[in-house]
Amino acid sequence: MSDLENRDFFTDPSLVADPYPYYDAIRSCPIRKEPHHDVVLVSGYDEFLAVSRDDRETFSTCTVVSGPFSGLPPTSGLDDISDLIEQYRGTMPLHEYFASFDPPRHTNHRALLSRLLTPRRLKENEEFLWRLADRTIDSFIDRQRCELVEDFGTPFTMLAIADLLGVPESDRGRFTRAPELVGDIQGATDKFIGVKEEWFVEYIEDRRRNPRDDVLTKLAQATFPDGSIPDALDVARVAVFLFAAGQGTTVDLLTVALRALAEDPQLQQRLRDDRALIGPFIEEMLRLESPVKSNFRLARKPTSVADFGLDAGTHVMVMVGAANRDPRQFEAPNELRLDRANIREHVAFGRGIHACPGAPLARIEARVSLERLLDRLGDIRVDESAHGTKDARSYDWEASWLLRRLKTLHLEFTSID
Repeated sequence: MSDLENRDFFTDPSLVADPYPYYDAIRSCPIRKEPHHDVVLVSGYDEFLAVSRDDRETFSTCTVVSGPFSGLPPTSGLDDISDLIEQYRGTMPLHEYFASFDPPRHTNHRALLSRLLTPRRLKENEEFLWRLADRTIDSFIDRQRCELVEDFGTPFTMLAIADLLGVPESDRGRFTRAPELVGDIQGATDKFIGVKEEWFVEYIEDRRRNPRDDVLTKLAQATFPDGSIPDALDVARVAVFLFAAGQGTTVDLLTVALRALAEDPQLQQRLRDDRALIGPFIEEMLRLESPVKSNFRLARKPTSVADFGLDAGTHVMVMVGAANRDPRQFEAPNELRLDRANIREHVAFGRGIHACPGAPLARIEARVSLERLLDRLGDIRVDESAHGTKDARSYDWEASWLLRRLKTLHLEFTSID
């Protein structure tokens, strides 16, 4: 094992800013035991798909964000830990939210969200997003500089999801004032969720008592696939999860996309000249700089992936960022290629039953944002007073094994207005 392969992905600060050489090194064996913790790393594309396709029976997502730090007792010698999972599920981070649920409960709760993310509703939301993008840009364009996360990314994505969920205009201010929305998914549950569940419980209960012709009423009246009526808190948690998880990762996508354009004037000009390239550019940024670096699965019973044996209770880390640069799947995987033949085969949104349900929304938000930023901001460039000169760039990345998160991005530009 090389020195690079032996590094601790969970604690080594040198792997935060640039994890890609590490990914390249561990992919020499695309499924392997991590040397420092009780976890198996899945870094290959095909191996990633194999795990994702077996989420119904073999793997549980109860440890989706906690992995080997879940607090489960030893499972050595057990042939099936399904009962143990249920015994300890309520103690695990994110246990209240459907990303950590297993079928059939996951199926029921995800169905609530699918009732909201319809093509018609997304189209209505997109019409709002064009206006919102301009309104957000208006707040900083005269300065001819901005910090993208605070000035554009966070307010735009928060209000985008508030509109999608049908939050009344009069109430949206309190969402933009909720600082915990930007919390780290890796932290405690209250920081991850951000917005108050009570707000959505109030909305759901009110719409059930007093139906209106609005989106919140449709959400309040949604039923599980078997026709049963979910508890108001269950519905609220589905909405809150979309609000918190979707907001943060979309900001991450926008930030790395604008960094790429600011660092590469020729690429920036290509997108200005041919807006049809914005879609492929978004897909390549999702692949190259996957906002979710990794998450976890827990083997319920003995199994194998690509002939690698896994005991019941094995913590499996599926490494999205590594799989998306697997040279077996993507030619010249470290290059941005807007004409890549399999450009939408990346796994940035996951695969299988736990694939991100908000993927269509994230793509729309990114496309609208890039269109309007390129329309109104000319010669977008990195603010060297904040990030240093080209030969000595410095960016501050979140120290997370789950998220690829740039904390700040300071830009300068000329106002096309």
